[in-house]
Amino acid sequence: MNYQLELEKIINNLDGRKTLLLHSCCAPCSSYVISYLKDYFDITVLYYNPNIEPIEEYNKRKEEQIRLCNLFNIKVLDCDYDNNLFHKTVLGLEDCKEGGSRCFKCYELRLRKTALLASKYDFFGTTLTVSPFKNSNKLNEIGLNLEKEYNVKYLVSDFKKKDGYKKSIILSKEYNLYRQDFCGCIYSKRDKIID
Repeated sequence: MNYQLELEKIINNLDGRKTLLLHSCCAPCSSYVISYLKDYFDITVLYYNPNIEPIEEYNKRKEEQIRLCNLFNIKVLDCDYDNNLFHKTVLGLEDCKEGGSRCFKCYELRLRKTALLASKYDFFGTTLTVSPFKNSNKLNEIGLNLEKEYNVKYLVSDFKKKDGYKKSIILSKEYNLYRQDFCGCIYSKRDKIID
């Protein structure tokens, strides 16, 4: 399925502005996504990323997210940092290759929290699909399953299409955003060093 085309259909059929709880992994990824969606949705960014460590890295990314949202006049919903929950979630998958089963568990952890908090919103979604390193099919599959479970509409997407990732790099430079060189967890950092 072409999730970008599906997103465009949803946007073209909206009857007025809708509310969106948008999970964001970081400011660079959300820069393009927010600029793309802000004309159609009243966005609240959810910063929920218990996978990121150490805490100093987490806080640096969170502050950049807040700074970017302030520039766009977008609300931010910040969650408590719970790195232990991430480690419990991926227990036994520590040696999985980056982009595989461990990452899928992490996607679900973050999207589940978003869906859980989205009951007062018209839609929930994620910026994760902007990355060429993230599996958009798996992310959308998880989101659509959570839509059924929590009875809140999931905004399908593949933001990397139409040069979304390249545009996020341009916007990151324009706004002087801190761009990290690993996804966030210690395993992605380990795999980056090995590669």
